Amino acid sequence: MSAKVPTPILQFGTSRFLQAHFDLFVDEAMHRGQAIGPITVVQSSGDASRAGRVAALAADNGYPVKIRGLENGVIVDRSQSVRAITRALSTATDWPKIVAIFVNEVEYVVSNTGDAGYAPQPADQNSDFQQEMSFPAKLMLLLRERFLAHGRPLTILPMELIPGNGAVLKSCVLALASNHDSDFQDWLENRVIWANSLVDRIVSEPIEPAGAICEPYALWAVEHQPGLILPCLHPSIELVDSLDEIEALKLFILNLGHTWLAERWQQKGSDATLSVKTFLEDIETFRALQEMYENEVIPGFAAAGMEDRARDYLATTLDRFRNPFLDHRLADIAQNHRQKIERRIRGFVHWAQSHGDTTKKPALAAMINKVPAP
Repeated sequence: MSAKVPTPILQFGTSRFLQAHFDLFVDEAMHRGQAIGPITVVQSSGDASRAGRVAALAADNGYPVKIRGLENGVIVDRSQSVRAITRALSTATDWPKIVAIFVNEVEYVVSNTGDAGYAPQPADQNSDFQQEMSFPAKLMLLLRERFLAHGRPLTILPMELIPGNGAVLKSCVLALASNHDSDFQDWLENRVIWANSLVDRIVSEPIEPAGAICEPYALWAVEHQPGLILPCLHPSIELVDSLDEIEALKLFILNLGHTWLAERWQQKGSDATLSVKTFLEDIETFRALQEMYENEVIPGFAAAGMEDRARDYLATTLDRFRNPFLDHRLADIAQNHRQKIERRIRGFVHWAQSHGDTTKKPALAAMINKVPAP
């Protein structure tokens, strides 16, 4: 559909995650008068098989999001309609429109194109648009058009699960702009805001043709820098001085717990049908998980001065693990298990020790000892 008003937010990516995360946040904020405005969504892959989804995202009646799970131990099961998207376009068919919107309307760029979207492509070296280009190359061309038109600054907020995602995207775009004039490079370096951020929400199922089912918990943490103003205000959005503490909570409580459960699941026979919630219905397993957290993980966060925050995050994590609507298969969690032990278990022990934690960690040590040090 055609937007009735300008769209100051341009979003690259049509995933169910974005539908139930950022797009939902903007929609709720718009109802409170706390968002800069609506969204134009761009499908950057050009996948024709998803044309129905792209069109449905901007339907007049919106698309549904169902929020199901536990929140403070209480079951949540509600639905709402998201109407924050007023245009949905594809780079494969709508490039001139996208350029015009980028030059004339956009104040914020949001992306979640996956790691594959960042992969360099041979077409990236072309001076004119090619659909086969990577996302950073497409973004560089759009930024070039904006610079040549008027050079108004803007803010770029990547959401890909890449550490330092804003810095990484900036580096990719600057490398692609290295053959352009120095004024453009200076504008990219000093007038465009590239923000690092971290996202977290389990979006378990799609709703066709557009929409999603997700858990109640959601987080979008954005690292503050001079001049950065968020596109909307929402209880699930945090503006933080550093992402380090949030990354530690996610990696060393949520992700570490998943890996501990996968290890125990393997020891108990690796039933491929078992989900996290079903596995934790076993009282012995649930108590062992709680003891591991209390005796081995919490002391590390206490040594880092984060005990209260870690306990709050742990309570939320246990609710997420026991979500009665979510079938999170342990067989899926156990993929790349050795690498996950290295990053999540050995990584936590090193992190805790670096903050002065000297407590014994027998359950975690037993997992580490199974994997030779790199």
